[in-house]
This record gives sequence, C-alpha cells and structure tokens, in this order.
Amino acid sequence: MSNYIYALILSLLPIAELRGGIPFALLSGYPVWSSYVGCVIANFFVGPIVFVFLNTVHQILYHITIYKKLFDWFERRVRKKTTHLIEKYGFWGITIFVAIPLPVTGAYTGTFAAWLFNVEFKRAMLAVLVGVIISGIIVTTVMVMGIEWLMPLFVKRV
Repeated sequence: MSNYIYALILSLLPIAELRGGIPFALLSGYPVWSSYVGCVIANFFVGPIVFVFLNTVHQILYHITIYKKLFDWFERRVRKKTTHLIEKYGFWGITIFVAIPLPVTGAYTGTFAAWLFNVEFKRAMLAVLVGVIISGIIVTTVMVMGIEWLMPLFVKRV
C-alpha cells in the first residue's frame, strides 16, 4: 500500500486526522496540492460517518454498560469544550472548533457536538467541511513553512 493511502487513512483516524495525514503525505514526498486535497476530503468523510453511527449503531450500543459510561464521559467533555462556542456562534462555533488543528478539536468532536446540540445534518456537515478546509490550510502552511527545518530529522544525509 502506498504512503498516500496511509496518509488518507491517518486523516480518517481520531486524534491524527489532518494533523497526521497532511504531514505524513508531505514528508513522504507527495505534492502539496494533492496532499492537502486528498487528506481534506478523507477527513471530511468523518462527519457523515459519525452522524450515521450516532443515529444507528450508537442506539444499540448505548445499552452496554461500558459503552454507556465511556459515551457519557465523552459527552460531558465535549459539552464542556463546545457549549460556549455553539450557543454563542452556532454554525461558526462548530466551524471554529473543527478548524483549530489541536488534539480533540477536529471533525470527530465537531460532528459529535453538532449532533449533541441537534444541529441539522446539512448545516452541521457544511460547518465541518469549512472547518476541515481551514484546518487543512493551517496544517499545510505550517508544514510547508517548516518542512525545510523538519526534513533533516526524518531523512538521513549521505
């Protein structure tokens, strides 16, 4: 499997998302544009997947004690981190939350927050998409600006 596929998979994973996918693609030598576009598209698909999960499988799993405890813990944490943004800014609050490329602020948590606050699916997905696009720009810019500094850490000179 190619490193580009691995980069797309990283973009789909919680925690890593774009913060893992784009740097991996760029450090693997893929062009900036294709690294950005591929990883952003992959990361955006997290939104619909999470919504479908929460509206179907979650309803079944919620009856399992350990799942319920973990879910309730995560819900409290997400509410604490997102309530002020969503209540004050609505759509833009979700967008801002997803756009910040820090751990636990990506498409997974943003979509979960939109679901918790009963944001309509299309509106939530648009907010997540805009946030993912912005986050991708930030991560790509940081990588491109700093790649000359980072490369010696990963590539052994002969």
